[in-house]
Amino acid sequence: MRLPRTLLLALPLLAGAARPATPPHAVPPPVPRLAVARLQYDGGGDWYANPSSLANLIAAIRERTTLDVEPREARVTLTDERLWDYPFLHLTGHGNIRLTDAEVPRLREYLLRGGFLHADDNYGLDDSFRRELKRVFPDRELVDVPLRHPIYHAVYDFPQGVPKIHEHDGKPARGLGIFIGDRLAVFYSHESDLGNGWEDVGTYKEDPPELHEQALRMGVNLFVYAVTSRPGA
Repeated sequence: MRLPRTLLLALPLLAGAARPATPPHAVPPPVPRLAVARLQYDGGGDWYANPSSLANLIAAIRERTTLDVEPREARVTLTDERLWDYPFLHLTGHGNIRLTDAEVPRLREYLLRGGFLHADDNYGLDDSFRRELKRVFPDRELVDVPLRHPIYHAVYDFPQGVPKIHEHDGKPARGLGIFIGDRLAVFYSHESDLGNGWEDVGTYKEDPPELHEQALRMGVNLFVYAVTSRPGA
């Protein structure tokens, strides 16, 4: 299912997670442009992993859609006031994630307001990510995202779900998520390693260029879904 061109042309006006209401008679803040933000976290994990990945993903979004996306990745923490400007947060790494007591409700509020989090298991992330996500949403479970879900069909079709990009231990790739109502707010690419696939071709010599293309296509779907599924979009 492709999104109508008229909708894509309107998307630059939809940037950012929902902000608090502007007080009466106040001048509303300028509408930020669409951007992809890398989430910086504590705990010892390498949140900065796959350094060329988001640059390539952003280039693909700019080339393959009409979205007016900022040409460079942003980097943001959960306590940064700029957090609300970004409709799409990307989280990755190989090690431990630890959210502070202040960051847990911030992430929950960001997601409840319409923000979208993509977490990419970069092998070694799984245990700590699940632990911290449970703190954010103790009453919600990570579930398999149905293959009919729009995230697998927004621009490119993935009838088998999230592609397997980088081999770790022979387990199948899974697309897991947390839903808020009917909206998918968290997408967790587990045992897939989309970020490796977004990196420059040749970074991982065992991964053929065809997987780079599959990863970019899935990434375009993720971003388009994130900005079109927000309340009021």
